[in-house]
Amino acid sequence: MLGRGNGSGISAWQTITGVAGSPTPAAAQPTLPAAPPTPSTALPADDGAPTEAEVKAVLDRILDHFVRSTPYRVIDTATGRPITDFAQPIRTAGIDTRAGEFNDWTYSMGVVLAGMLQVSEATGEGRYQDYAFRNFDFIFSRLPYFKRQAQAFGPQDQGLGHLIAMQALDDCCAMGAALIQAQAVRPDPRYQEGIDLAAEQVLRRQLRLPDGTLARSRPVPIALWVDDFYMSVPFLARLGATTGAPSYFDDAARQVIGLSARLFDPATGLFAHAWFGEEGSGARFHWGRGNGWAMMAMAELLTVLPESHPDRAKVVEIFRRAARGAAELQSGSGLWHQLLDRPDSYLETSASAMLTFAIARGVNRGWLPPSYGPVAQSGWRGVARRVRSDGRIDGICVATTAASDAAYYYQRPTDLAAMQGYGPTLLAGAEVLTMLRNFEVQRTNGAYLYRRHRP
Repeated sequence: MLGRGNGSGISAWQTITGVAGSPTPAAAQPTLPAAPPTPSTALPADDGAPTEAEVKAVLDRILDHFVRSTPYRVIDTATGRPITDFAQPIRTAGIDTRAGEFNDWTYSMGVVLAGMLQVSEATGEGRYQDYAFRNFDFIFSRLPYFKRQAQAFGPQDQGLGHLIAMQALDDCCAMGAALIQAQAVRPDPRYQEGIDLAAEQVLRRQLRLPDGTLARSRPVPIALWVDDFYMSVPFLARLGATTGAPSYFDDAARQVIGLSARLFDPATGLFAHAWFGEEGSGARFHWGRGNGWAMMAMAELLTVLPESHPDRAKVVEIFRRAARGAAELQSGSGLWHQLLDRPDSYLETSASAMLTFAIARGVNRGWLPPSYGPVAQSGWRGVARRVRSDGRIDGICVATTAASDAAYYYQRPTDLAAMQGYGPTLLAGAEVLTMLRNFEVQRTNGAYLYRRHRP
């Protein structure tokens, strides 16, 4: 899709990405049956700009859910019985994940823990960061036991196998970025092992294209996934910020530019979910959460990327085009669709929270004009309505692979236990809180206007 609709082929986009290639023609979209009628088509009432207290109340419900639900327990996964003797490892020992992945080493929990730390920073309330540190303490206190288990029986998935034997970007960078963030708040020498393992995977072992863009070997031997914006860029950006080494910033920017060159359509501002290098130009689907991963990653990078970095202007331009593309497809409820440009696909929560976070941060940091404030405001209102009184969140799509047919995305179920939406909701709430403090919100003829407070 590169260069489509600009009348000049790919050359204009090459000035942004610096990556040459032939434009990819837009794929014909399949005709699908109309979505079944919903019980009501009424849009939610305009509740006005949220107050800080209202945002905080939503975040508190989510925190309470996590505190209540996290077991901090190692069990015999064959019997379900707790293990209390850690002198001799057994093959079937594992983290107790029967209630969910709350204290396991997973990319989605990496986003949750980063969100907890961000909310603590935004609110000054220590309960959120205390939850994150308790999780990290549990992982690293049990890591020696599971390393002995891996030596005896091989790495086990529930035995922190994704930490001990990293094999993919999903295993390393989201948790690695949260670890670096935690290390800056409350240093712990044990964290360095996790950071080093993540760096080894992303810098030396992960598959890359000749131009250095990180790639996957599934579902075809050479593939790019939009998910990998977030599975690489925030970790590399935080390494750059903490070490001062420009090479990490260079690599993070390289990922944004290389992935965008193959996945981003600058005419629409949308990212395709995947690019299958050896398969030619197949169908391309603009999966909501995938676009959210890309936007969040760019927001994290721009937060720490030096103003003088030679690729900063390119990253800002891609971010702004993507923000405009997302804003123009936001639904009347404030939420975004599972397939962003398919309004007959369902409204999905994780994508909505991710886009809300990225747009709110763009407004707060000045990468986007204040006119995007109402977009983030509506996004937060839509997401907040999905947070139940017990802190669980409705409408989160379960884990999703890169697919070649639209029906797959339409049919992916949602699940209250799908962790992919909880971290982004925490991040969105923290950033909207900051936005409400930074701006005066005016309402005229029903429209909202954000004006930055004067110093």
